[in-house]
Amino acid sequence: MDSIKIRDHMDRQPVLLKADMSIATAVEKLLEANKGGAPVVDAAGSLVGFLSQQDCMAAMLKSSYHCDLTAVVRDCMRADVLWVRPDDSMLQLAEQMLGQKPKIYPVVEDGRVVGTINRTNVLKAMNSYMQQCYLTPA
Repeated sequence: MDSIKIRDHMDRQPVLLKADMSIATAVEKLLEANKGGAPVVDAAGSLVGFLSQQDCMAAMLKSSYHCDLTAVVRDCMRADVLWVRPDDSMLQLAEQMLGQKPKIYPVVEDGRVVGTINRTNVLKAMNSYMQQCYLTPA
C-alpha cells in the first residue's frame, strides 16, 4: 500500500480560485463542480490558500444579516494550508486524514498546484488495493 502514490488517484482538474475573486463567484464555482473546497492560487499557479465550503458558509452567514456579500476569497481563505506532493504515499496521507486534518489537500509539484486529493479518492484507492489482496492467492 505504501507504494500507491497520490499521483495515481488525485483529481487532475481541480477548481482553482483567485484571492481577489468574490465569495459569491467562488461559491458558484464550488457548487457547479460539486467540490467541498478549492486551492487558492496566484497568477503563476502557486498555492496561496484554501477556501472550504465551511469558510464560504461563515462569510455568507455573516453577510446575510445585512444582505451585503462583499467579501473576497482573500478575506475568508486559510493561508496555512497543508498540502501533499504527487509522489507522496497514499498510506501516509490516509493515516494523516484519520485525525482532525483537512478533507481535501492541494497537490503541489514544482511550486504549482497540479491537483487535489480528498478522502473519497483515498478511500477508493485503498478499496482498490484491498480488492487486489483478496484476488491474489496466498
